[in-house]
Amino acid sequence: MEFRYLGNSGLKISEITYGNWLTHGSQVENEVAHQCVRAALDEGITTFDTADVYANTKAESVLGEALKGERRESLEIFTKVYWPTGPGGPNDTGLSRKHVMESIDGSLKRLQTDYVDLYQAHRFDTETPLEETMQAFADIVRQGKALYIGVSEWTADQIREGHRLSKELGFSLISSQPQYSMLWRVIEPEVVPACEELGISQIVWSPMAQGVLSGKYLPGEQPTEGRAADEKMGKGMKGFMSDETLTAVQNLKPLAQEAGLTMPQLAVAWVLQNPNVAAALVGASRPEQVKDNVKAAGVRLEADLMGRIDDVLDGVVERDPGKTAENAPQTRVA
Repeated sequence: MEFRYLGNSGLKISEITYGNWLTHGSQVENEVAHQCVRAALDEGITTFDTADVYANTKAESVLGEALKGERRESLEIFTKVYWPTGPGGPNDTGLSRKHVMESIDGSLKRLQTDYVDLYQAHRFDTETPLEETMQAFADIVRQGKALYIGVSEWTADQIREGHRLSKELGFSLISSQPQYSMLWRVIEPEVVPACEELGISQIVWSPMAQGVLSGKYLPGEQPTEGRAADEKMGKGMKGFMSDETLTAVQNLKPLAQEAGLTMPQLAVAWVLQNPNVAAALVGASRPEQVKDNVKAAGVRLEADLMGRIDDVLDGVVERDPGKTAENAPQTRVA
């Protein structure tokens, strides 16, 4: 495992970070989830990312139980706040001071820890003054409940304003957690340059484009397994499931073989070539997947190979920076 600094802070994190977005507490039984976490620890992963909304708080509980007994100082535990949790009351969502302050306490209890290393705004809240949100984060840092603050799926302008306020309030905004992959590069034109200027790193989710870059989905065939076969999750993957895109992805297989990598390893290694990326988030439903993904750590892809990947995917890559705002909730989700 290799480690990278997160933003301009002194915090180092494992460049393969274990995430439990669609696994712990929902798709995977607790015993298997614990095995996956153990596999991650055995492979040198020290950084674990979750959120209160995952499986409506159950994911945090499973992760907390799985990490119990580990030396806390040797781990970096991240979680997030924004989306609805609890019974769905009017203040059970968003980034109001009330919801943020109550949510951090709930997350710490479920994670069985006194603090998280990184607390992240899971989306931008259009209905709460940003000053109110950032003041709440500042107070959480001063209380010792979070060491650093991050954001997820914020636009470049939102990140700039959040960073400005964090400086005024005396705490560090050091990370952005966007979707990023060979097929989804919308952060490159605006978010990455802004973050490079401000000393903020990316912790990227879905480096395998929700499984599409594994190569398991074939053009002209109806998916029978994986996320694409699930009616609910499959809806969010439609942009990656065209025959044109799936054909292009199949053409990556010779390049992966040439590099001595599996398709998932190539996808994870590709995002890690971006110097503004501190870590790639990977999940798993089996311990073997963790061990496979970790082999992407430390891989250096030659410039020629990177160029050939671009040639293969030319015409199917999404680069529009406006997609970040377009996909964001326009009003607070109740």
